Amino acid sequence: MTKLKEKIIQKTGNILLYGLTPPKKTNTPERIQEIAQRQLQQVEDLPLDGIILYDIQDEADRTDEKRPFPFMESVDPRVYADEYLKDSTLPKVVYRCVGKYTPDDFHTILSDRKGLDTFNVFVGAASQNQIVNIKLPEAYTMRKKVNPEVILGGVAIPERHLSKHNEHLRIVEKMEQGCSYFVSQAVYNVGASKDFLSDYYYHCKKNNISLAPIIFTFAPCGSEKTLNFMKWLGVNIPKWLENDLLHSENILEESVAFCIRNAKLLHNYAREKGIPIGFNVESVSIRKAEIEASLELVKEFDKILNS
Repeated sequence: MTKLKEKIIQKTGNILLYGLTPPKKTNTPERIQEIAQRQLQQVEDLPLDGIILYDIQDEADRTDEKRPFPFMESVDPRVYADEYLKDSTLPKVVYRCVGKYTPDDFHTILSDRKGLDTFNVFVGAASQNQIVNIKLPEAYTMRKKVNPEVILGGVAIPERHLSKHNEHLRIVEKMEQGCSYFVSQAVYNVGASKDFLSDYYYHCKKNNISLAPIIFTFAPCGSEKTLNFMKWLGVNIPKWLENDLLHSENILEESVAFCIRNAKLLHNYAREKGIPIGFNVESVSIRKAEIEASLELVKEFDKILNS
């Protein structure tokens, strides 16, 4: 059993992951292999429990604001894992935007992994207006019927808790549908994350529900362009923090320091209450400096988790 599977099943937390977006589909197989080898070299010596591979969707229906970067379809994350990242022994947590698959295709995706340790995070529609082939509850039902051995995760959006105050209830409902861990979007509003954790903890304590691990995502921001892209993606960045970042002498250093500081806050808060949490690190930018900063964050987060 891998460390990742053990930590999820035993609900111990202290999970450390690194998120990767597969290369664009327009690349040649040779170029995709080059990118894969570079990514493997970057993460091979990091103290990781696994790699997240994102399944990218357009999300144009989610907002009226223009996308800062043009959308281009990426290589299927499972294909990327199996064909291009096969030299890595790290478990691969594959995201699946379920709405873009037909029921037959999704059935095949699930059945092809029978008998294998498979980590999936099912992602629903980006907005209520998005036209989908499969809804999230249907995907949960299919997984239960076709391949219940899939180690299923869900998405947590602590910022949504600020307005709707029910993200903890959404999480518990997904747990009832088979989710055994959750991954957040990038954290830049630590207050929202603590509010969510608090309601999650006390609701589960009151109702005698075992807590599933919550894995908080952090991503460094090295430029105003990256910051605008994060905001377009729906990352909640408080105005005071946006001002501090944009007026700092080095936005990347300021961002990294913020990530470390808030990871410590979340870890200490969760440890006091016995809430199993972990961290996922990603770079939303392809800039070398921001990627290198994200790799250094992994090392810092490993220290936090083992402190």
